[in-house]
Amino acid sequence: LAPGGKLAVVTFHSLEDRIVKRFLALGAGRAGGASRHAPEPVPEAPRWELVTRRPIAPDADEIAANPRARSARLRVARRTDAPARPAERAALGLPALVFGHGRGRSRDRRGS
Repeated sequence: LAPGGKLAVVTFHSLEDRIVKRFLALGAGRAGGASRHAPEPVPEAPRWELVTRRPIAPDADEIAANPRARSARLRVARRTDAPARPAERAALGLPALVFGHGRGRSRDRRGS
């Protein structure tokens, strides 16, 4: 996304919204929850500027017209000039990916 471009994300589940919220907060330099005894991290230039501090929820008219919209949440952020970096999965609350075999049954042995 080019600097100045806007990112709008619509989520429908609380877990999705939590991931998006953490991603934008980390990118905006608003990550909290660190121990007061830990060394203070070196601040980085924020990659996102939050356009909406809270998620935008549908109003009553939208829900009446489209009942499935009742759980939708919209978050918006604007890209800054800071260079992009990959997000850390653990910081977003995502589970670790496990590759390889050895867990669970093989899909080839359906009748066993």
